Amino acid sequence: MKFDACKLSDEVKSESFLLLTLLYVFPVSPYACSGAAQTISVQGQNLVTNNVSVVEGETAIISCRVKNNDDSVIQLLNPNRQTIYFRDVRPLKDSRFQLVNFSDNELLVSLSNVSLSDEGRYVCQLYTDPPQEAYADITVLVPPGNPILESREEIVSEGNETEITCTAMGSKPASTIKWMKGDQPLQGEATVEELYDRMFTVTSRLRLTVSKEDDGVAVICIIDHPAVKDFQAQKYLEVQYKPEVQIVVEFPEGLTREGENLELTCRAKGKPQPHQINWLKVDDDFPSHAVITGSDLFIENLNKSFNGTYRCVASNLVGEAYDDYILYVYDSRADGAPQKIDHAVIGGIVAVVVFAMLCLLIVLGRYFARHKGTYFTHEAKGADDAADADTAIINAEGGHNNSDDKKEYYI
Repeated sequence: MKFDACKLSDEVKSESFLLLTLLYVFPVSPYACSGAAQTISVQGQNLVTNNVSVVEGETAIISCRVKNNDDSVIQLLNPNRQTIYFRDVRPLKDSRFQLVNFSDNELLVSLSNVSLSDEGRYVCQLYTDPPQEAYADITVLVPPGNPILESREEIVSEGNETEITCTAMGSKPASTIKWMKGDQPLQGEATVEELYDRMFTVTSRLRLTVSKEDDGVAVICIIDHPAVKDFQAQKYLEVQYKPEVQIVVEFPEGLTREGENLELTCRAKGKPQPHQINWLKVDDDFPSHAVITGSDLFIENLNKSFNGTYRCVASNLVGEAYDDYILYVYDSRADGAPQKIDHAVIGGIVAVVVFAMLCLLIVLGRYFARHKGTYFTHEAKGADDAADADTAIINAEGGHNNSDDKKEYYI
């Protein structure tokens, strides 16, 4: 007997159960009747599905939806084109596939405990004339293992470079690795190694030069992958640095006067802690009766011969550092610090005085230039011939119009 699968497909509305049985026994490609593979839109009907990304081991939901269905049969095929569901019946003997919902307009199927072998293109098929198909690609995501954080050295000295590596193993797709030092983003160098089944291992190397401020700061490796969130590992930097030194005056609180005592303390902090602290006097001998106890310096009965620079030197495995204290011993009668001449103030005062004098000269010059006077002297001609002084004056007044004008200026 000849089996006409195409004829059966046209009678599917009335013989759905028989058709299901025959399709399961004799799998038929829809293109045996419709020709070359293609997706065809039928007037009034629209077959819709969605791509799915799912983490390995979790559940994927595959949906086949029909708009304006005219009672055509919906079925779901796996990547090997085996029928998973024909309407609401599951011919495939894989219990991980379960029916979530079935109606004339929707076929909703769940796939639990997804593995890499489930990845591929699933087919939603609508038995119309010609048939319609829509494709749902299932992408299986494999999260990376716990990040592995390693450093080239556990302890690093300030000013030196260190290298830290972070590895994200066995992920799909490849992970992206980011770095942070505290709240500061850093840039690493990544290498990607492809394994089997499109699995990847990513390693990122971070090189940085450290300072003493980096001691105790967290370096964070952040894994960016669509299958995981907030996936990270961190390491706290341990940085060694040379001492920081400070001299503190314990006594006296004010001026250092003759006959009084002086007590200084040298405070030094480093990593590791300074193993040695020394006192010395720069360019001079240390006072013979000065007493050094650990980090403290004590000098009694001060006099002016003790003046000078006293230095505290602290050292550890990384290096050494120092701080200076300048001692100036005042007279025992000194009530305060000696007056210091402020040359800037004096210069300012002199400049103001000179400027005022120049202004005064300019004003006076302009005043006298505007008020210059003109007057005449009248010398009587023939005064020598006058008999007396009265006659000479009379002759001078009478000869005013005939006298020569003489101008005199007062400056």
